[in-house]
Amino acid sequence: MSNRRTFIQQSTAAATALAFPLVGGAQPKAVKVGILHPVTGALAFSGSQCRAGALMAIEDINKTGIRSLGGAKLDVVLGDAQSKPQTGAAEVEKMNEAGCSAVVGAYASAICLATTQAAAKYDLPHVVDIGVADQIVNRGLKNTFRFGPGYATCAQVAVSNLHVLNTVAGKPAKTVMIIHEESLFGAGTAGLLQRELPGFGFEVVEVIKHANPTRDFNNIVLRMKSLNPDIVIPANYYNEYALLVRTMQQQKVTPKAIYSVLGGAASSYKFLKEFPDAANGIIDCNHWFNPKDKRAAALRKRVEAQGLYFTYEIFNTYTAVRLLADAIERAKSADRAAITAALASSTFSDHFMPYGPTKFVNGQNEGAQPLMTQVVKGDIRVIVPRDYREVDPIFPLRA
Repeated sequence: MSNRRTFIQQSTAAATALAFPLVGGAQPKAVKVGILHPVTGALAFSGSQCRAGALMAIEDINKTGIRSLGGAKLDVVLGDAQSKPQTGAAEVEKMNEAGCSAVVGAYASAICLATTQAAAKYDLPHVVDIGVADQIVNRGLKNTFRFGPGYATCAQVAVSNLHVLNTVAGKPAKTVMIIHEESLFGAGTAGLLQRELPGFGFEVVEVIKHANPTRDFNNIVLRMKSLNPDIVIPANYYNEYALLVRTMQQQKVTPKAIYSVLGGAASSYKFLKEFPDAANGIIDCNHWFNPKDKRAAALRKRVEAQGLYFTYEIFNTYTAVRLLADAIERAKSADRAAITAALASSTFSDHFMPYGPTKFVNGQNEGAQPLMTQVVKGDIRVIVPRDYREVDPIFPLRA
């Protein structure tokens, strides 16, 4: 009798363990994910914003965990690229040794170029959150997936919209001056613009590059004053962008438009709050959320409650981490090859970016597009395309 009772007790215990494997038993093994950004050095503000966006996404994902893996949580391995490509690559080495299943990062184009290359050695899937240089996805690396648009797409959208705005206004703008930072992002963007603009009837009077960091734009703005271009196009990171525009304001240089392509501060609520007069009227072609999606508004509220600004670094990286979680969910595995295959076949559409379903071709999300914004009445509003328009564009700003 006691043998039968023991057998029944053991059978009941086994059945309970099978039905409720997580109650009092082993939790499913966490999936290690590397989050890599420049959180110190010249790009620290943007890198820290990216990291904040990533951690918010992980917090949201871990509320349920990865369901196909029994609710497994994402376990974050944080890396600091220190605003240097070689340091970013070294951090990927550490993430590989730590057993990460994937990496998300690394903001700046030059850093992403190095980190994706380092990750490729280990077949480590790498989701690029911002890095706009098209070389990142043009090298045939099977592990690299960029969710947002590259700078060729952004430059083409910006130039064709500038042509439309100028034509509608009676073609008041004819000359353009481009000011760019010296790294891969700025130099590449400036090169594309220099090539595209003449085809739309604009004369590029000068292209000036500057170092990162640059603490004084007086000479560049004096040169601008003497050339008197109709349009100034800056392509640089936050600090330099803000300083350039403020120097223009101080020297009373007022072109018909400041028209940014991936401007580091142009569509930033931080810039708007710190320098409202300098920001007024600036047009930018950049990463932006769908202003009609309530989820974007909800995340903005949450971000601002933490004392942070809702910048593109936050919402782009937030969405890039969600994309990765979706791939792990469908892969039903923490295996790198399985995650890479799931990313390659992704149709991820549960997001608030103006992209539609994801479709990767050679690592680039073909559905990704920038939006055109303008600072109007103390706020940043979408002006193009019409589907997302909040206000009509004001062009030229100064007759």
